[in-house]
Amino acid sequence: MKIDPNVLERLKYPKRALQVSVPIRLDDGTVKVFEGYRVQHNMTLGPGKGGIRFHPHVSLSETAALAMLMTFKCALVGLPLGGAKGGIKVDPGDLSRAELQALTRRYTTEIAMIIGPEKDVPAPDIGTDSQTMAWFMDTYSQLNGYTVPGVVTGKPVSIGGSLGRAESTGKGVVFCVNFAYEKMNKSITAATTVAIHGFGKVGMPAAHDLHNQGAKIVAISDVSGAIYSAKGLNIPQCIEWVKSGGMLRELKDVEHITNEELLELDVDILIPAAIDGVITKDNAGKVRAKVIAEGANGPLTHEAVDIITAKGALIIPDILCNAGGVIVSYFEWVQGLQMFFWDLDTVNKKLHDIMKQAFDKVWNNAEVYEVNMKQAAFITSLERLQTAMRLRGMWPG
Repeated sequence: MKIDPNVLERLKYPKRALQVSVPIRLDDGTVKVFEGYRVQHNMTLGPGKGGIRFHPHVSLSETAALAMLMTFKCALVGLPLGGAKGGIKVDPGDLSRAELQALTRRYTTEIAMIIGPEKDVPAPDIGTDSQTMAWFMDTYSQLNGYTVPGVVTGKPVSIGGSLGRAESTGKGVVFCVNFAYEKMNKSITAATTVAIHGFGKVGMPAAHDLHNQGAKIVAISDVSGAIYSAKGLNIPQCIEWVKSGGMLRELKDVEHITNEELLELDVDILIPAAIDGVITKDNAGKVRAKVIAEGANGPLTHEAVDIITAKGALIIPDILCNAGGVIVSYFEWVQGLQMFFWDLDTVNKKLHDIMKQAFDKVWNNAEVYEVNMKQAAFITSLERLQTAMRLRGMWPG
């Protein structure tokens, strides 16, 4: 794409990285200090946007890399937001509810000087949820002396969250699958077979929507393993089972297979929606799906993308495919700033329109530059960033 080398040089580095210590008193009375981070990669297009992760493997380098991906994702789908990411190095399963609340609130106070509705707007990520965001918003509001709903997204609807936010990432994945089928002059029918790796926050709503469209979901998986049925699974029953706390390995009247076997099934559509790096150069040759929609971040390695693309399969890249979450987070932020809230139909229609526009741009760039969709997505993102950065210039000049 012949990007300006000066733009590229600036994009290599995060704008700001804050490392904090987060001391809390545990339930047994002892004090423990956790490492916390907030990285703002690029804010040319607007305030920072990105999740907060509670996970044992959180580090400064991982947080910076994820912040950069958020810059590209927001630019790709045309949002007036920059890229940021945060996290605490902790296993949330080791802490009680009271300890998690104390950790969240102390972390909020430690990074409060660089966040806010006009500065940087966090959201949930791995290990955090709407309750975490409620504590975060309340702490920031206490520090300011008034309620600030726009400081985070992913909040419960009753305190300023947006309708449609919980299922937005999965819904966006399905929109992208439909857009891809339109480009290929196909449509989702009862004969369309689908396998979904990861039946959680992304995979479950994706399965729900595709099932409602008439597709045959033949396999789904969670950490306990995968289940398969050539006739198609009863998705409403599976959703009810998992939401009630059940594991897929405990389901009867289905064939039990491994997560690895699910990825290699002969299906029309494969949605890896769990974790990164599940399809590598070692198993990419065995993947038989015609369309792969990256619901998770980075489920295919660079080598796997090359191998699968060479076989003629279409990969819908993660920064496009799973952008539904950040798009509806943007809607939530806008609603919070305006104190005016939208109905679900409005949210879903606006989500569809933004994703369609972004998909068309990526598809066109793939043809113009003669590259795969993954490369085309980054080109589309960098085009917008380059234009904005050149227009704003650099201070001092």
